[in-house]
Amino acid sequence: MVAGASLVEIDNDEACKKEFLEISDLVDVVLACRVSPKQKADIVRMIRIQHPEKTTLAIGDGANDVAMILAAHVGVGILGKEGQQAARTADYAIG
Repeated sequence: MVAGASLVEIDNDEACKKEFLEISDLVDVVLACRVSPKQKADIVRMIRIQHPEKTTLAIGDGANDVAMILAAHVGVGILGKEGQQAARTADYAIG
């Protein structure tokens, strides 16, 4: 799991970014918490560039997740209290 402030540092330092991407090779899932919508999409793009052979999945429930959902190969939007923007943007929607 990576938080927003940490992601800013990772993004500003090429050595940290390289290490972050190397660590991503060792895990099945990357979770981000307390990050901006742009940062969510940036994580997906970084993983896609690092691993072009892999498929990315983004799951979100609100308008703040739209950029991330669009950046992923497969997007899942959750209908709920946060509204319908994520579900309308996604490839798949669930209740």
